[in-house]
Amino acid sequence: MALVPILSSLSAVCRKEVECPSGVVNEETFKEIYSQFFPQGDSTTYAHFLFNAFDTDHNGCVSFEDFVMGLSILLRGTVQEKLNWAFNLYDINKDGYVTKEEMLDIMKAIYDMMGKCTYPVVKEDAPRQHVETFFQKMDKNKDGVVTIDEFIESCQKDENIMRSMQLFENVI
Repeated sequence: MALVPILSSLSAVCRKEVECPSGVVNEETFKEIYSQFFPQGDSTTYAHFLFNAFDTDHNGCVSFEDFVMGLSILLRGTVQEKLNWAFNLYDINKDGYVTKEEMLDIMKAIYDMMGKCTYPVVKEDAPRQHVETFFQKMDKNKDGVVTIDEFIESCQKDENIMRSMQLFENVI
């Protein structure tokens, strides 16, 4: 669910609070901060998606409160709250569904962020394969979209996802 990149940026954004006494970070500043954690790749697109997930009122700014509320959900929220937050990240156009195109955009952004110098070397079609696997597992009625209910049900049945959600419960 890509929580590590989200959580790794916590200290940098909190430090930015000192540099931005208004307590508000715009998208460009968020991208600049986030890029410091992924110098080997291009984190711009993923940071855009992440910014939109934190910008819950869609005003083009993430306040310190918005950021802390999102992190609070990711770190201390219930399984349901964490999965809702993750679904919101993947539902790029906020229509209540995750399409293959949306998931592919997210996967490409993650692979771009990790950089081309990974070991083992990532194959060109890895993002698309990841999306196909995701949809085989999550799209229960095979209608080409994943609803929040399908997403939550599938995640709750997946031991790896559930284990990864517990990793950060004692971070802060």
